[in-house]
Amino acid sequence: MAASMYTSTSACRLAEKPGQDAQLITVEEKLDIAPLTGVPEEHIKTRTVRIFVATKTAMQSGVAGTKKWKIDFDTRERWENPLMGWASTADPLSNMVLNFSTKEDAIAFAEKNGWSYDVTEKRTSKPRVKSYGANFSWDKRTRRSAK
Repeated sequence: MAASMYTSTSACRLAEKPGQDAQLITVEEKLDIAPLTGVPEEHIKTRTVRIFVATKTAMQSGVAGTKKWKIDFDTRERWENPLMGWASTADPLSNMVLNFSTKEDAIAFAEKNGWSYDVTEKRTSKPRVKSYGANFSWDKRTRRSAK
């Protein structure tokens, strides 16, 4: 009788077979999953992450990369490799960026892993009023110099 186990921060569900009645065990306290990740404890307890939305790239006008929230990890100790001159690090999370659909999901993930976090709110630009006719205007208030 093999039972499959699904864990979350608020409940554990044990089900013997799909379709049968399942038992629901609720846990009132927050589960600490830090020992299960395999990451050294100093990387977990002193880790600060940045939660943000990527800005629009200046090279293109599309906004495809600006809809997801991201978690970026702080930079730990780096050194230069004496043989090749490459930048080296002993931190397994320093080059990883995680994507989330909402800010709340990213915050919940950071709290579940025991990381302190800084949230950078999404910045929206104020659209400027543009008119093709303003290019040919001789009114001094609307005319802009091209120099």
